[in-house]
Amino acid sequence: MKVSVLYFASLREQLGNAGEELDLPQTITTITALKAHLRERGGAYETAFAEKALVRAAVNQEMVKADAAFKAGDELAFFPPVTGG
Repeated sequence: MKVSVLYFASLREQLGNAGEELDLPQTITTITALKAHLRERGGAYETAFAEKALVRAAVNQEMVKADAAFKAGDELAFFPPVTGG
């Protein structure tokens, strides 16, 4: 399942990446599952998406809770809890 993932503010700086297209396994359908998948990459991703890290998410430009589902073709975005101007 292909999705677009965007990283904002300090997440973008920490990951050195503003966004990417991901081809995810069919079993990854929620924000929580995607965060766990990204953690498995290790390095900066493991730190940025650590279980205790406060990271907010949006699906198709609508803020969602961690258990929110998404589907192929959706745009997913991750934000630190506070973003500046």
